[in-house]
Amino acid sequence: MAKNVKQEEILNRNQSITIKDLAKIAGVSHTTVSRALNGSELVKESTRKKITELAKQLGYTPNINARSLVTNRSYVLGIFFTNLETGTSTSFLTEVIEQTQRMLSSRYSISINSIDKAIRDIEQYSLSVSNYDGVIIISQSKSDDQFIAEVIDSGVPLVVLNRRIANKDVNNYAINDYLGSKSVTEMAIRMGHRHFALIQGIETFESASQRTAGFMDALREAGLNPDEAIIGQGDYKPRSGNIAMRQILSSGKAPTCVICENDDMAVGALDACVELGYRVPDDISVIGFDDMSYSKYLMPPLTTVRKPTSTIVKKGVSKLMGLLEQRGKKENESVDREVISSEIIVRSSVKKIN
Repeated sequence: MAKNVKQEEILNRNQSITIKDLAKIAGVSHTTVSRALNGSELVKESTRKKITELAKQLGYTPNINARSLVTNRSYVLGIFFTNLETGTSTSFLTEVIEQTQRMLSSRYSISINSIDKAIRDIEQYSLSVSNYDGVIIISQSKSDDQFIAEVIDSGVPLVVLNRRIANKDVNNYAINDYLGSKSVTEMAIRMGHRHFALIQGIETFESASQRTAGFMDALREAGLNPDEAIIGQGDYKPRSGNIAMRQILSSGKAPTCVICENDDMAVGALDACVELGYRVPDDISVIGFDDMSYSKYLMPPLTTVRKPTSTIVKKGVSKLMGLLEQRGKKENESVDREVISSEIIVRSSVKKIN
């Protein structure tokens, strides 16, 4: 698109481009520009495309604060993780953010936050409609319940993902970590394994406690003594998996299968095996949990439990968008509460020994 005289004059001001500037260049009203940028069907497709391309070319950035004054919306969604410093792997964080962005229209932006930080600053922290149009909480711990209550009290539309919560008035899409761990342990038992080690995640995280419970119950139901399993403590990071695996391999005991409560720790465990001269799966089998995108490319490719992260994010974002559309209307949507099962992904890091 060639620059016209008006466009040159506006660009030479060395100031931020406004809606009025776009309107002047495009030869339309600023109302038309606003409608076009917000995807309104009241604007012809050709006009909307012209204005959108012009805005992109000139580097126009919408003024969120000004827009919120007119529409009573900020067009920002808050995504809150339990803790961004520890316990939330980069892979999981990335998957949640990317899936959310794929689900949202271009009108919305997202703000990534830590619940831990919000709780620490609770006296100064204020969550209101002017901050966020809606909130998605990726909950790992019961300690998040205080913050969930704060959001409910604020009146901001909310969905809670990942962990099953007790409040039945909140839309909640959770993962069945217990069954996923139990099923993959039972699979290893069917393959002949009787001597196990477990590398646990963060103790205060619900995912870790559920995965540990599933592992222990699978051993009990198979007639194996859970107390004989070697337990290593990790923090969901690769380095902790490496350290825990070194301790397991140096314990003097001989587990044939090590189950890690996430794939990141399994990466560290595999590295420890290589460093100490153990072959996977010939000398020892390794299982992960999550089925992160890199898991199939490890050496050997990792047998793991596919956590339905994409599914719960899709359901959560879709529900939140519905809540935003219904906001201010008399109709009330029903509350959705769903626990979604995981899936075992069999690759070559586990050896059949029976």
